[in-house]
Amino acid sequence: MKIVRFTTGEDPAYGVMEEDDSVVAEIVGDPLYRGVQFTGRRVPTDAVRLLAPVIPRSKILGIGRNYADHAKEMGGEPPAQPLVFLVPNTAVVGPDDPVVIPALTREVSYEGELAVVIGRIGKDVPRERAHEVIFGYTCADDVTARDLQRGDGQWARAKGMDTFCPLGPAIVTDLDPSALRLVTRVDGRVVQDGTTADMIFDVPTLVAHLSQAFTLLPGDVILTGTPAGVGPVDHGSRVEVEIEGIGILANPFVRREAQDS
Repeated sequence: MKIVRFTTGEDPAYGVMEEDDSVVAEIVGDPLYRGVQFTGRRVPTDAVRLLAPVIPRSKILGIGRNYADHAKEMGGEPPAQPLVFLVPNTAVVGPDDPVVIPALTREVSYEGELAVVIGRIGKDVPRERAHEVIFGYTCADDVTARDLQRGDGQWARAKGMDTFCPLGPAIVTDLDPSALRLVTRVDGRVVQDGTTADMIFDVPTLVAHLSQAFTLLPGDVILTGTPAGVGPVDHGSRVEVEIEGIGILANPFVRREAQDS
């Protein structure tokens, strides 16, 4: 099932993609809390604007250097345990929303990633039961200001600025995340071509590890790391993150220069 959040110019609603993604069947309320109950309204997909399929009420948990080839290209060794950082929900935008590069950074990179959406409360979740707390999966671009990442020493500003966490286009609920092809394009050129099979720590391991420290809540999002091939973007760039079985998340990048006082 492909869950989307959309608008036709009115208040946002949730729906299920049907008929080869050509129609959105509206559902009642937020499926994370109400399940899937259809309203009977059906709208052509080309008549809606897709929004971020989830806005985390609690937290986004990022995982750094979770592919050995990416750890190597960043000049480090793969971590012995998952490297965790937090991203605020104000960083989330949806498909085709602009990623706004503020004046305080001059070195911004894309990072195409698989994102896990939590559907049930989970604490100290055993690895073999991780699937019980997962609602589904979507695409993410873990946008990163490399100069701030190096200068700050921790990653809150570098990865958590407004608009730096595009999510979408849909949450797919019936998907095996163990070996999905992930392709990132910048202005139509392939820059990342990897598979989730190369994760150092797979999805069940991440859920188990994170739930030891944090209570996972419905709507929480886990960013699972990026394969090799990260690189710079700037004003006018367009980044597409495509994950097998989910779809394509595309976003333009725009630069906002400092305003004169």
